[in-house]
Amino acid sequence: MTSLDLGVIGNGAVAALVDASATINWWGFPRLDGDPVFLSLINGGKDGDGQDGPANGFFSLDLASQIHAEQIYLPNSAILRTTLYDDDGGVAEITDFAPRFVLYERIYRPPMLIRQIRPIRGRPRLRIRVRPCFQYGELLPQITRGSNHIRYVGASQTLRLTTDAPISYILEERHFLVDQPLTLIIGPDESLREDIERTARDLFERTLDHWRGWVRSLSIPFEWQDAVIRSAITLKLCNFEETGAIVAALTTSIPEAPDSRRNWDYRFCWLRDAYFVIHALNRLGVTRTMENYLGFITNIVDESREHALRPVYGISRESGIEERESATLAGYRGQLPVRIGNQASGQIQNDVYGSVVLAATHAFFDHRLIRPGNAELFERLELLGKKAIHAFDKPDAGPWELRTIAAVHTFSSVMCWAACDRLSKVAAVLDRPERAGWWRKQANRLHAVICEHAWNPRLGHFVSQFDGEELDATLLLLHELNFLSAADPRFVATVEAIGRDLRRGDFLFRYKTSDDFGIPETTFVICGFWYVDALAALGRREEARSLFESMLARRNPLGLLSEDIAPESGTLWGNFPQTYSMVGLVNSAMRLSAPWEDAF
Repeated sequence: MTSLDLGVIGNGAVAALVDASATINWWGFPRLDGDPVFLSLINGGKDGDGQDGPANGFFSLDLASQIHAEQIYLPNSAILRTTLYDDDGGVAEITDFAPRFVLYERIYRPPMLIRQIRPIRGRPRLRIRVRPCFQYGELLPQITRGSNHIRYVGASQTLRLTTDAPISYILEERHFLVDQPLTLIIGPDESLREDIERTARDLFERTLDHWRGWVRSLSIPFEWQDAVIRSAITLKLCNFEETGAIVAALTTSIPEAPDSRRNWDYRFCWLRDAYFVIHALNRLGVTRTMENYLGFITNIVDESREHALRPVYGISRESGIEERESATLAGYRGQLPVRIGNQASGQIQNDVYGSVVLAATHAFFDHRLIRPGNAELFERLELLGKKAIHAFDKPDAGPWELRTIAAVHTFSSVMCWAACDRLSKVAAVLDRPERAGWWRKQANRLHAVICEHAWNPRLGHFVSQFDGEELDATLLLLHELNFLSAADPRFVATVEAIGRDLRRGDFLFRYKTSDDFGIPETTFVICGFWYVDALAALGRREEARSLFESMLARRNPLGLLSEDIAPESGTLWGNFPQTYSMVGLVNSAMRLSAPWEDAF
């Protein structure tokens, strides 16, 4: 059965998912949000041999009589290695990567994947099946062949597979003896004018050196280093480097829970993620990616003078991401619908103003950045702050993007307060005392209103909506956002209430009330990390560490997380890999780790 035991390979332009048996079952081309030419992850049915699996949309390498596979990342890299075993002692090794390194003083990141095959032992017999499709599975390619390549021609784009493997065996999908190394390069329809094996070896060595150098530049905690490094690399693979955008996940329509219809397209950039991503990148010392992301955000700020901010944008700042359902694809494990685009782009979510201001604040305080914040940026951010003042007590869809239910959500209001609070601090740094005082007055006013309407005196804790009675996990961020101190009895009471009402075993629901699709069935990974952070802030460090370790144990075999976890089985659900989840892991590890000095 299809699962999320997947590895990610990529280079900041494209990213692909590889399953535990070395099948590429997802690849958006020619960029992260592009038409997935391999999409069998979300297309059930039978394959061409009548076996379980899709008929098209994959790139598989399998041995005759294969019995076992093992998979690892090469340490400190985004290069994935799968070892296949057959029942006659044959062993073959598959190395998958997307080239990435510095060339001519800029990053070389072509929309290309490379697969290197090496026989290790015995007489492994391999079958190569390359079955791309176009237009979300609606169009099968026309296929033409050359002496060392195969072209897969669609209506608007063409893939080329260049290889030193026998072309006829690939086209006929016939097993053949692998007695020497082989290389497969798939990407744009461009001729390769150099020796293929030597080219792939050079690209491999440069890419490996690049990733290991990148990892050496990270600021990581003493404990849980491997988990943090893998999270950092994965976060980087979700970064569309050309514009600076970071997608929420690489996939669409992996459901939050079986038969829930909570199937969303996450291949876009949510402004809400900005604060959390920037916070994690800053802690890791990934200043270039952080600065590029700030550039993406400030471009949006420039365009929004007369308009409300949207909650989510395309990776090149497209605002029209209309949602539609595929009539062709069968869905992940047969779970429909498969959605393309996201309706949230047209919602009102008032937290976006605080999200952008909090993210942009780094530009005024981080002296490592090449393009620091200045008076002009501050004045543009003030326009957003004024919109936050207007919106803070207005109904919206909230942080969980409710589709038909509007209310004044506490998190949205607190984020509007945070916009005013940070603008006061930025004004002070810029030596503008009058503006600092004005924004402080606004922040104080919003703070008082929020405390009046979001605190429920009968229940004795904060609630998710003004004058309401329900909880949601974003209330765990009241301390993280500096709205309340960790010692504030109201924060302590709210954390305790959330632990009592939203916790299920070692995991946390985002809320337990009915929404547009009923009551949530799976726990939300990032909420679990927020709870860990809140416990640590309250001084309950041993409890926080135990819970953190339990959550780490739910990562897939390659150390990656999706959006949701089924609390009883521990099964991963939701889009993959989830940026939110990987950011939460980094932040919690940084908070909980013993200092480096304890090692010596």
